[in-house]
Amino acid sequence: MTTKTVLITGAGIGIGRATAIAFGRLGAHVLVTDVLTTQGEAVAEEIRAAGGSANFHALDVTSTEAVEAVFSLAEAEHGGIDTVIANAGIARRVPIDRMTDDLWDRTIDVDLKGVMRVFRRAVPGMRARGAGSLVALSSIMGIAYGWDEHIHYSAAKSGVVGLVRAFAVELASQGIRVNGIAPGYIRTAQLLSEEHSLGAVGAEEAPAFIPMGRLGEPEDIADVILFLASTAARYITGQVIVVDGGLLVGRY
Repeated sequence: MTTKTVLITGAGIGIGRATAIAFGRLGAHVLVTDVLTTQGEAVAEEIRAAGGSANFHALDVTSTEAVEAVFSLAEAEHGGIDTVIANAGIARRVPIDRMTDDLWDRTIDVDLKGVMRVFRRAVPGMRARGAGSLVALSSIMGIAYGWDEHIHYSAAKSGVVGLVRAFAVELASQGIRVNGIAPGYIRTAQLLSEEHSLGAVGAEEAPAFIPMGRLGEPEDIADVILFLASTAARYITGQVIVVDGGLLVGRY
């Protein structure tokens, strides 16, 4: 692991939290960012309590000004950011007959444009150092499945795939690698939401059609993120890795 400083969006809960703790355990300074202030501060404190180094910064990825402020502060305090994990995202159940422009725009703004904002801001520093790793979170709902009553989410996560590929091609010659991860069913607050996702009952039923026989855990995704950020993945760019326990290849 060559990452000295990593910035993670949506790091207060779920996959972001697990990823922050994993980087902290390996000795990276972790910039924990989220709109969830209490949860984000708790993650940073957990990393420090375990002997690691971390700070929390409130960050709404829909604000270009807020992204600029957090990056500028981080660069001033730490000299640069080696790895950026664009994890912040929302999923809201909205049938097509209730899909307003505002509801559509909100999901695209967080789940797709938010990725672009943090990647765009990370590039100048990485380009100057001739190295860097960018990792974005897509979803199996963005690469293989349509998700009924979540067309804005599926569209945004599909967009992340295209964004990863385009960033990767443009930045490869400058020493910057760009990759993505498409998680399957992962045990997070989002998945367990009765209103917007599978809910508790659906989560109990899901392992029956997952070849590995269980839901994924946030740590299952965090470990793949660590790999993509490491020198072990030095010749990998422009890829979106599915991490789903065999779900996609097992459904036929």
